[in-house]
Amino acid sequence: MPVIEVCVDSVQSALASQEGGADRVELCDNLFEGGTTPSAGAIAVARERLRIKLHVIIRPRGGDFLYSDVEFAVMQRDIATAKSLGADGVVIGLLTAEGDVDVPRTRQLVELARPMSVTFHRAFDVAREPFKALETLIELGIDRVLTSGQEESVTEGAELIAELIVKAANRIIVMPGAGFNQRNVGRVVAKTGAREIHVAGFARVESGMRYRNERVFMGGELRCPEYSHAVTDAGIVRNIRRNCDVP
Repeated sequence: MPVIEVCVDSVQSALASQEGGADRVELCDNLFEGGTTPSAGAIAVARERLRIKLHVIIRPRGGDFLYSDVEFAVMQRDIATAKSLGADGVVIGLLTAEGDVDVPRTRQLVELARPMSVTFHRAFDVAREPFKALETLIELGIDRVLTSGQEESVTEGAELIAELIVKAANRIIVMPGAGFNQRNVGRVVAKTGAREIHVAGFARVESGMRYRNERVFMGGELRCPEYSHAVTDAGIVRNIRRNCDVP
């Protein structure tokens, strides 16, 4: 049975993941853009209420992974905050303009994060050369790398993921993520040989608002529903865990 990490964007979802049998959560904000750093309040309350491990994404904005000096300073401060609030790990990802791992800055963040665990996130999936990037992360002492196999989902990227796991040779954990569901998880785990997987288990929850002004939206042109939101469903997480060993 692989270790199951659930991607969540709220304390409520983190607690539902725990109820569903998750081993760890990755706490984010703003999943519409792939996840950004959550608030200090969310980290603190999650740590107070979770018994399982808590990893925190350190990503100052959506978009690419080429960061300015100011953004890098924010990442350093956010790692210090996560550490002070009792997080078990942080999740980072920095690239150069040429698509390689940003070695000097990644090394600085790893040193700042210790003794917390460090994961390199799906910035890896837009790196220019995956096997070179893998070796670089191993040299930097990264604990795990999250990847869809440089494809849209783990089903399309399973072949590369399997190759990366073989190349890693237990020097780093290669953790598949993106596109897992209750039906495909057993097949992908069997095909890749993954020891850890990164999943989501969201379901829509209707708002409790009785008065509604449907003309107004708080976001931009790509409008998310104002009167419902996504929350992790403990039953989905439970089914993913149950189906992990079904080829």
